[in-house]
Amino acid sequence: MSDDATLIAAARAARERAFAPYSKFKVGAAIETEDGTIVTGCNIENSTYGLTLCAERVAVFKAVSDGHRAFRRVAVVADTADPTPPCGPCRQILWEFCGDIEVILANLTSDMGHHRLKDLLPLPFDARLLG
Repeated sequence: MSDDATLIAAARAARERAFAPYSKFKVGAAIETEDGTIVTGCNIENSTYGLTLCAERVAVFKAVSDGHRAFRRVAVVADTADPTPPCGPCRQILWEFCGDIEVILANLTSDMGHHRLKDLLPLPFDARLLG
């Protein structure tokens, strides 16, 4: 298992690759798989905004497309004074593919907090509700 600093550094590096020409709001994410692999993602904007993908979803989808199915935690980094948690759709995707993982929030200089996904998404919609 990687340490927090390694995971956060990977998310910071991913943030530098963000494509955010419209909002200028760059976000990086790094997800750690059960076997210790770190997969990164950055936000990728589109002029319509509705087609924009957040860093967390990019990281999850890359990991899943590479065959990973079990995850330990995710780090999310933005250049903000306050922690920037995943948006609602990202929380849902994280829950669907990762379950109740640890979510580490950081900015460019410090670790800003650790949370359980169940605390960020207390009443998730998932397959158990589909009968």
